[in-house]
Amino acid sequence: MTDAIATGTKTRAQAWDLLCEFTTNKNLRKHGLAVEAAMRAYAEQFEGEAELWGMVGLLHDFDYEKYPSLEDHPYKGQEILKERGYSEVLRQGIMAHAPHTGTARSTKMEKAIFAVDELTGFIVAIALVKPSKTLAEVDVPSVKKKMKQKSFAAAVSRDDIALGASELGFTLDEHIHHVLSAMQAIAVELDL
Repeated sequence: MTDAIATGTKTRAQAWDLLCEFTTNKNLRKHGLAVEAAMRAYAEQFEGEAELWGMVGLLHDFDYEKYPSLEDHPYKGQEILKERGYSEVLRQGIMAHAPHTGTARSTKMEKAIFAVDELTGFIVAIALVKPSKTLAEVDVPSVKKKMKQKSFAAAVSRDDIALGASELGFTLDEHIHHVLSAMQAIAVELDL
């Protein structure tokens, strides 16, 4: 399958425009960028289609600001993506990031989006409590230490992070390293 078929002939620029159309919150946009970077890194690791994987990451929460309830997100987004010509493969990948949808994670891409979503947000939270508020100060041991502190970023599911690493076939340390490295590569875009 070519990138054009998999992405529904949509470009990354069109995906960014769609994200910006539905998401005014700059932190939610940055979350999309962080997940995109992690997804592209995993696409390279698994010889996946970087454009497709990146767009799944970028768009996975594009509808969240307007439709934040579990009843609506990511279902409303699915309708919008279908209407706008985004592929079934891309839409299925986005559905896989949200456990409450019951969507099976059968491909590496679907496993990756689930695995990186919570972890990227958790890493950002850690960076923001560092003295310099930068990703440069975050490392694997600091992420693992914060994971043990249940009161820190309490809404983040540590179980989902560990399950995501396992589903991808990585140790937790390896998974954290992959995602953190991808995010550090775009630290300027993330203002971190």
